[in-house]
Amino acid sequence: MNPTAELAVIGGSGLYALLDGATEHEVETPYGAPSDPVTIAEVGGRRVAFLPRHGRDHRYPPHLIPYRANLWALRSLGVRQVLAPCAVGGLRPELGPGTFVVPDQLIDRTGGRAQTYYDRGAVHVSFADPYCPNGRRTLLAAAAGREIPAVDGGTVVVVEGPRFSTRAESRWFTSIGGTVVNMTGHPEAVLARELALCYSSIALVTDLDAGVAGGHAVTQEEVFRVFGENTDRLRGLLLDAITTLPTERDCACGRALDGIAVPLTLP
Repeated sequence: MNPTAELAVIGGSGLYALLDGATEHEVETPYGAPSDPVTIAEVGGRRVAFLPRHGRDHRYPPHLIPYRANLWALRSLGVRQVLAPCAVGGLRPELGPGTFVVPDQLIDRTGGRAQTYYDRGAVHVSFADPYCPNGRRTLLAAAAGREIPAVDGGTVVVVEGPRFSTRAESRWFTSIGGTVVNMTGHPEAVLARELALCYSSIALVTDLDAGVAGGHAVTQEEVFRVFGENTDRLRGLLLDAITTLPTERDCACGRALDGIAVPLTLP
């Protein structure tokens, strides 16, 4: 029997404990192998797939993550809803380390990444609202009863990386409406939309970006340390969201390809 899952979490290696008693599955796609074997287990009565975005040994830097293979592999397993935790830098002083943000918008500042499945034919998906409204509501509700509730809404500025921003870039991102800055949110979100998946993100602020914190400069050690310190909080929030996310998809995400002649056979 082929493995199946209905919901997926794309995240960091510290979240493996979400899936006790899990099984691993190698998945091949037309776009190569995903970042790692997909781990599947039952969580709260639901079949959940977990995929470490960077690989479990963090071998893929942000600009080399096999985003197309990752999303395609999940859909081929039956996944239709994706929760995508990520680390971000805060672009506003009030968004200090340890803050959760459930974004509702995205600005793409990446370059050179394969960001579509549709290299031929006229396939233009709606992306005005990048994140699933049902997933956003579920994540906010899961965070509401906690010591520090999540910030509702915000714009993720996605940069190419792997370097951190200059102070001037950081100030500019804030001036154009950015709330947080990240290196992996695009093309992950748009590829999910092109596969008619529900995709929602929960962002953990690990630092104040360089243009916000005066003389402070962001370091990799700081980002990894703060993310590690908050892994248990993030894990608990995701477990609550997994068990309360509606199974009925009544949002527009699943209809993203309606009326479009798709030149691919989707899994």
